[in-house]
Amino acid sequence: MKKSTSPIKKKAVKNAGNGQLNDPALPYFKKSIPSAPLLKDFSYTEFKKIADKSPFTQAEWAAMLHLSERTLQRYAKNEGSFAPMNAERVLQIAKVLEQGKITFGKVESFYSWLKAEPYMLEGNLSINDLSTYDGIQKILIQLGRIQHGILA
Repeated sequence: MKKSTSPIKKKAVKNAGNGQLNDPALPYFKKSIPSAPLLKDFSYTEFKKIADKSPFTQAEWAAMLHLSERTLQRYAKNEGSFAPMNAERVLQIAKVLEQGKITFGKVESFYSWLKAEPYMLEGNLSINDLSTYDGIQKILIQLGRIQHGILA
């Protein structure tokens, strides 16, 4: 019986120190994957990049993040870092804005839709829903329904 040969040659390298065999890393593992900033290193600059693309006012951001407007102003002045809980909320809201843009074409259209307090099966949605994890999930579910043609 003839052995089948594959175009990929395996090469085992013996580690002299502990006697284990190690396969070389595959080429696709060498690609660098862009990652989101670590939550503990989430600075005001990164928040500003997201906030500038959104239609929300500073007062709305403060309410969604459970911070005072003065705290946001202090972060801006001192280039402060957000607490991990607030950083995670900013990233969740950025995801909602992205899905809103995909669904409605423009972020402003999504904002108008959300301000109109649309009805869904579980009740009305509002901008206040962006201040809780469950509310964010309700908005994402409704956006998914709209994208798939299920309007209720």
